[in-house]
Amino acid sequence: MPDLGFTVESAEVVPFAAAPLLMFKLRVVDTAVDNAPQREIASITLQCQIQIEAAKRRYAPAEQYGLEDLFGIPPRWGDTLRTMLWTHASAVAPPFTGECTLDLPVPCSYDFNVAATKYFHGLEEGEIPLMLQFSGTVFYREADGALQVAPIPWHKEAAYRLPVALWRDMMARYYPSGAWLCLHRDVFDRLSRFKTRGGLTSWEQAVTSLLDKLEEDIS
Repeated sequence: MPDLGFTVESAEVVPFAAAPLLMFKLRVVDTAVDNAPQREIASITLQCQIQIEAAKRRYAPAEQYGLEDLFGIPPRWGDTLRTMLWTHASAVAPPFTGECTLDLPVPCSYDFNVAATKYFHGLEEGEIPLMLQFSGTVFYREADGALQVAPIPWHKEAAYRLPVALWRDMMARYYPSGAWLCLHRDVFDRLSRFKTRGGLTSWEQAVTSLLDKLEEDIS
């Protein structure tokens, strides 16, 4: 029975996808002690849950300020800075013997209602500590050619440190000088009426006008 080991070798931005997409390069190795050269892995249906291990890096003062919406003020981080779910991904491996390299596509959101997006946006430099946890099914053939099926247990995992610069480069490619903000329908309708009554030609002008007025009232 195969005993699969997983290693993340690299990650890169997919430049022309319909939405922001990272491609993780996985090295998959059959590490079973009884592995024989003739054993063929016929296929793997792989599911992956990706966690952000937020406590496994340091944060500059500007990053601490940018992450207060997620974790509160830094003195509370001993209680609030915890591992958080980023996303799920899946892939199918082709037939191989011994080991193979597999592409794992990871769709990325720029929706600031998503906690992971807020986290990534709040970082300025360094690396993002990730833990990829695998499950799924492996189809393999024994020496007699019989097709066998075995599950991939959840304890199979691989750590990877994703460069913050890679995330920023991806979002700059897909949303140059822009960001997405999802509003409740009632709030959007109010903003739309404000924009129309004020004779404003863009959403940026509407939001800027409101912010300018707020800053005048505060000062």
